[in-house]
Amino acid sequence: MKYLFLFLIIVPALEIWLFILAGSYFGAWSTIGLIILTGILGAYFAKQQGISAIHRVQESLKAGHAPGDAIIDGVCILAGAIFLITPGFITDTIGFLLLIPTTRRFIKPFILKLIRKWIDKRNVIIYR
Repeated sequence: MKYLFLFLIIVPALEIWLFILAGSYFGAWSTIGLIILTGILGAYFAKQQGISAIHRVQESLKAGHAPGDAIIDGVCILAGAIFLITPGFITDTIGFLLLIPTTRRFIKPFILKLIRKWIDKRNVIIYR
């Protein structure tokens, strides 16, 4: 919980600093345009990747397999979309890293480790 609090304080402060820096370097209108452009591109890419993840889950279920990897992809895509909706350069970078399949492949082991840690601490309950 303390990390979430720090994240909610530090990241917005860094985002504001980057907005000011980008505004002074590129100009206010260019900075605003870049923020809008990344939001539109992110929404399009998140929709495309989300639909692909849903199809992979359906195919796994039809084949009688557990769709674990596709579910983790879906979680990454959802988190990436949320980061892209949040205005800022840091959050946009994190969002795009979660949406791009190549970089997502390197991030998924950390997410699985985190989920396993939550399960071991009984913070998450799995119903069967």
